[in-house]
Amino acid sequence: MAVKKGASEEDFEKLLEQYDYKFKKGDLVKGIVVGVDGQGVLVDIGAKTTALVPNYEAVDKGENIEDKFQKGMEAEFLIIREEDEDGRFLLSKKKVDFAYAWKDLEKAKEADETILGTVVNTVKGGVLVEVAGVRGFIPSSQLRVKESDLEAGAKIEVKILTLDVQQNNFILSNKKVYDDSIQESKNNIFSQVEVGQIVKGEVVRITDFGAFVDIGGVDGLLPLSQLSWRWIDHPTDVLHVGDKIDAEIILIDHDKQRISLSLKKLEPDPWIEAEKNIKEGEEVEGTITRLKYFGAFVEVFPGVEALLPHDEVIEYQNENKNILQVGDKIKTNIIKFNPADRRIALSIHQQVSDSDSKS
Repeated sequence: MAVKKGASEEDFEKLLEQYDYKFKKGDLVKGIVVGVDGQGVLVDIGAKTTALVPNYEAVDKGENIEDKFQKGMEAEFLIIREEDEDGRFLLSKKKVDFAYAWKDLEKAKEADETILGTVVNTVKGGVLVEVAGVRGFIPSSQLRVKESDLEAGAKIEVKILTLDVQQNNFILSNKKVYDDSIQESKNNIFSQVEVGQIVKGEVVRITDFGAFVDIGGVDGLLPLSQLSWRWIDHPTDVLHVGDKIDAEIILIDHDKQRISLSLKKLEPDPWIEAEKNIKEGEEVEGTITRLKYFGAFVEVFPGVEALLPHDEVIEYQNENKNILQVGDKIKTNIIKFNPADRRIALSIHQQVSDSDSKS
């Protein structure tokens, strides 16, 4: 530092004040890039000499240092070593970027945001992913796809499960993105549907007790009993996976987020027509639909079943020397018809009226 000849003591003090700084290791400072050399990036932070950002603290492997740091660029740097004998500070840009990245990730976690990560590689038990320069881990249980289907460099949507900068612990989930999306769809659907509404859906799964129908993000249950007014042995008798159907909503449980559906509600109630056509005391021919230990169910009108008691089934078989089976035709008599309770009692014997019995 040169002092002009004849300069006053006051001028000398002012000149010294230009370099009266108190930088120390760990400080965050602003600086202006003045150039790039073989060692790294040269930065003016207002010290006696330009500070140095070593290559390894400036860029990651594969990055071009001159593209990232251009002369005149202003940025923040972290002091990682105080002045050496030449008065030069050592700085880091990567540590500043890393710290800001963690802050952004903390905000993303608080907001439960979906963020985009880049697959680094697969490891035992999961996948390493880089997000904003920070490496995180997705356990296998938190993946919606197989690890083998993910290639290095592939983009993947994730949500943050745990974040601990002190422990350098960064756990992500790809499955939660999907689950939360489904939940959002469910909430939207449950805010729009109501009992009695006709909805369109696709059969996605069939079980012994019914079929599950996707009605736009929610699987509604179509119970076996609601498939048809007629007796159905198994849902596959009338439905197959992939079928597109219309169904009526008959029950909504908002707490458990369940919806029950019906197909038979879209058809005319056969008991209403049966009441017009069936009379007590008349003989009818029907088809056996089910055989139980207490009797046989006989379809006496399309979609309407009546019960022939077990003792009369045995009597009929003995008289006709024939074992009744499902699908057999049989003539019986209507001895009791209660449309309100949807019950019909049958007998193989002709009903005898009170006037006939008295005569």
